[in-house]
Amino acid sequence: PSLLAPPVNVLRLSLHPLGLAPRIVNLEEWRSHLLARLRRQIEATASPVLAELLNELGGYPITRENRYKAPANTDYAGVVVPLQFETEGGILSFFSTTTVFGTPVDITLSELAMESFFPADAATADTLNRILKRDER
Repeated sequence: PSLLAPPVNVLRLSLHPLGLAPRIVNLEEWRSHLLARLRRQIEATASPVLAELLNELGGYPITRENRYKAPANTDYAGVVVPLQFETEGGILSFFSTTTVFGTPVDITLSELAMESFFPADAATADTLNRILKRDER
């Protein structure tokens, strides 16, 4: 499927070799995190659509040979896995939070999940602030 054709699937866009994957420094770690989260959703919903997506995403290759691997003792306590992007200005690190609308009044929101990303370190926050200030001019 086309990565930017509606409806855009952020998991597909993130992990596909023609999407963001080549810029994700910790792709193996991030991929494992996303696939584990998707497996939990499948366990909770038994959705064949999600199972098909998991199968597709699991088949995507790791796109670079010299991929960063998290040290074996890395422990985020199941709370936070950083997302690290390689950019022209250096590596930007983010953590995310996800809000899921479990029992909304409006049924159209019943499967809506919003993920928000925040700077995970001072260098990333400084870089983003510089970009914002530059764009305000």
